[in-house]
Amino acid sequence: MSWIYQGKDFTNSMIPEGAVGFVYEMEAIIDGKSVRYVGKKNFYSTTKKKFGKRAVAQMTDKRNKKYETVSKASYQNYYSSNAVLKEAHKAGIPIKRYIVRICFSKMELTYFETKYQFLREVLEKDEYLNGNILGRFYKIK
Repeated sequence: MSWIYQGKDFTNSMIPEGAVGFVYEMEAIIDGKSVRYVGKKNFYSTTKKKFGKRAVAQMTDKRNKKYETVSKASYQNYYSSNAVLKEAHKAGIPIKRYIVRICFSKMELTYFETKYQFLREVLEKDEYLNGNILGRFYKIK
């Protein structure tokens, strides 16, 4: 199942210029019970790819970096950092994935993730799988 944004399937072409990531809400029916999760996700992940021995040997200036930064879209196959949702996805349980808000900086992303978690009372309601907010506020058991 793809990401839903403003009632439509979300595609790479819909990513606004300068957008960093989004706040999401996922929903699934597990063991006959509706569960939800609110989190954030970057649109792209960047990794360092080391040059091979041959490419390094051909470098004229040995002070140059020996890697390149590679960026790729990382959100399409993402099913949360939550273990319950990951296992549900592996088991073939359908998970609805909604983009709640698109953000244009990492600070904005963290702010709105936290805001939506508090607004939805994720630590107080049993239907939410969130165990903490920012690693500072925890679900009371």
